[in-house]
Amino acid sequence: MLFAISTVHLLNDSMQSVVAALVPVFHDAMQLSFAQVGWIIFTLNMTSSIMQPVVGMWSDKRPTPWMLPVGMLCSMGGMIGMAFAQNFALLLLSVVFVGFGSAVFHPEGSRVVYLAAGNRRAFAQAIYQVGGNFGQALAPLMTLYIFLPLGQRGAIWGTLLALAAIVILYRVVPWYSRRLEEQGRATAAAKQKEVHAGQDGIGSFTRRAVAIALSLLLFIVIARTWYAAAIGNFYQFYAKETYGISIGMAQIPLFLFMAAGVAGTFFGGLMGDRIGRKQVMLFSLLGSAPFAIALPHLPLAWVYPAIALMGFILQSGFSVSVVYAQELLPGKIGTASGLITGLAFGMGALGAIVLGNMADMHGIAPVMIGASVLPLAGILAIWLPKDRR
Repeated sequence: MLFAISTVHLLNDSMQSVVAALVPVFHDAMQLSFAQVGWIIFTLNMTSSIMQPVVGMWSDKRPTPWMLPVGMLCSMGGMIGMAFAQNFALLLLSVVFVGFGSAVFHPEGSRVVYLAAGNRRAFAQAIYQVGGNFGQALAPLMTLYIFLPLGQRGAIWGTLLALAAIVILYRVVPWYSRRLEEQGRATAAAKQKEVHAGQDGIGSFTRRAVAIALSLLLFIVIARTWYAAAIGNFYQFYAKETYGISIGMAQIPLFLFMAAGVAGTFFGGLMGDRIGRKQVMLFSLLGSAPFAIALPHLPLAWVYPAIALMGFILQSGFSVSVVYAQELLPGKIGTASGLITGLAFGMGALGAIVLGNMADMHGIAPVMIGASVLPLAGILAIWLPKDRR
């Protein structure tokens, strides 16, 4: 079931990747500004993110397995809309459907992972997030091999991703329902009591301590997301302007960054169970900072290994951030997952708007150089509570 829900996560995030992959196509076909490109990414991330904590709080009180395929159907509608959108307003409306489908899927998907994880929560979360990260990593390849040749109408192929996800969920949903019946409220109460007894998770803290820790964690995740937005959405234009390569060739460093991030997510999950979540988060941001700062100044030949290594290190802290939040909020799996993979990413999506407007005003090069310092925000992880005794 863990691999099944990870595969659905891959398909779900692949549909989100269709949006990112079509950005260069829309940029040229509709003569969009960088600010409008930012609005597309902002709309996708805010829709898929702001709703996640809401869905998460609902699912904590009343888990709803049938919401998983409903989310896929919403995303399918968005794919169809993007293929035939004739103006910017219709394009944004289609993106809303894709984002809403993702918002419905993620909290329930995280609960399936939690039920299947046993005691290896960081490892299980890593497998789940590897699926999503791999789906996101497909965006540059989709741009290069599908959407640059086929154009906007190629988005219709995204409906096949939704159909494949629904087929897999046909097996996942009944298992999920049975597990909820077996666990019941008694098991959930026992788990929560165990956490507060200090036998599981981070331990007992006052509400104020939890609020401070959660605020620090959200700020760290937002900083990482802002930088990922800079690389994922604008680096291709920077590479074209700086190195004189085509948009197609600029997809190669993007793919290396995202593909290495998939491996980094898996590595971070393994290490999170062994050395602790906090240590992995510190390593992921502070370890990637030197590469981020150097990247805009490197010759093209050095960009490829540097951006791959940076992606590996940066994404190693993603899955453990989710687990750390879940252990800060015992008994509220959906809410914690929604806050990290949802709200934090939604707030981070503001970065796409800010960076897009700054690129229109000052040029793309100063924006990439300025964004390179964002991983230094990882220093705040020093003040997070220890998660290992």
